[in-house]
Amino acid sequence: MEQNLSVGLDIGTTKIVAMIGRKNEYGKVEILGIGKSKSLGVHRGVVNNITQTIQSIQLAIQEAEAAAALKIEGVTVGIAGQHIRSLQHSDYITRPNSDTVIDDNDIDRLINQVHKLVMLPGEEIIHVLPQEYKIDGQAEIKEPIGMYGGRLEANFHVVVGQVSSIRNIGRCVQSSGLTLEGITLEPLASANAVLSQEEKEAGVALIDIGGGTTDLAIFRDGIIRHTAVIPFGGNVITEDIKEGCSIIEKQAELLKIKFGSAWPGENKDNEIVSIPGLRGRDPKEITLKNLSRIIHARVVEIIEQVFVEIKNYGHEEQKKKLIAGIVLTGGGSQLKHLKQLVEYITGMDTRIGYPNEHLAGDSDDAITSPLFATAVGLVMDGLKRQDRIKIEEKIEEQIQEVKEANQEMPEEEKIEPPKKRRKSFLETFTDKVKDFLDNAE
Repeated sequence: MEQNLSVGLDIGTTKIVAMIGRKNEYGKVEILGIGKSKSLGVHRGVVNNITQTIQSIQLAIQEAEAAAALKIEGVTVGIAGQHIRSLQHSDYITRPNSDTVIDDNDIDRLINQVHKLVMLPGEEIIHVLPQEYKIDGQAEIKEPIGMYGGRLEANFHVVVGQVSSIRNIGRCVQSSGLTLEGITLEPLASANAVLSQEEKEAGVALIDIGGGTTDLAIFRDGIIRHTAVIPFGGNVITEDIKEGCSIIEKQAELLKIKFGSAWPGENKDNEIVSIPGLRGRDPKEITLKNLSRIIHARVVEIIEQVFVEIKNYGHEEQKKKLIAGIVLTGGGSQLKHLKQLVEYITGMDTRIGYPNEHLAGDSDDAITSPLFATAVGLVMDGLKRQDRIKIEEKIEEQIQEVKEANQEMPEEEKIEPPKKRRKSFLETFTDKVKDFLDNAE
């Protein structure tokens, strides 16, 4: 596959999306092909049937390959699901010599200490995000490298997940004949696709309503502050309609999309929709007011659970205010009047997030739907990774050149070689998953 192409694979509860993209000359992402298949074998973001998931992935990949007339080899995969949780943690190290400046090694020591946290059985730390540093008690330091100090402290946002669930996703990707190039947290991918840098600075809560789960990511001062996964999404709304109206799932889903509203006051009592009966039975008449009541009850429950998480973050404190409010994305965000209901429940400014900010201007309207926010974010993540690899290769060449030059120089004239970039935890985690899959072969 071409070097400057990236493929995002969003393994969701209701659908699996494969999206092929590349950067155009203006630095925007151009989508070349997209493939979608019904997700079988995934429940609330967790794979529960490997064979069915592999088939669904292959269908989506084939469709994307046909649309772009390209062969897909490697993919960037998103992980979410009800097993993901996050916690705040503070840690510190005492440096042996406070007269030397703080460097990468000190930061690594501090971060590795966080990795010694005791987790529940089967859980592993996926992501460690430093928030602010403190040096000898001096707080609110964003970048400690190059400063002097004896005691280095930091607050961390730690994301934890069931390692077996993530390995199962890796297994599905590999068994579909694909290479696992990278793993990204889905809330982070969606955030990259729909949020602007200004919003992340000002403080914003991104709510991604998927089929099986609702993901929350809170940003402030450009840093991710809180993540949570609520194990409910659009599917439970469909389930409620199915039960409440005694109809089959397919009809319930259609009703939700076509006539559903999160605000029951909208519909008049005499607005009725008729649904064909099964196998010659009489058609069923359903009032739209009743339909809205069913939807409203469940949506309120989902939003209130998300709002509890926003409150846990402490958004009412002056320093933690979310000035940019809430951004809704994901397939569930397309429900009529949802924006108004979220504003009513939370009292926060709300907008719907479309992933068009980073896409080329002539992108198809279907692609800029909130439905594809995660997939667009995963493509962007893959492209960023490729840029990083190119930089690393250049640094590697420079290190080699300096080493060769130093061989012929006297000791006092030797040049310091450039430093390699520190790998992020998601990159290290990806490597660990790849190693596990290779060794399990």
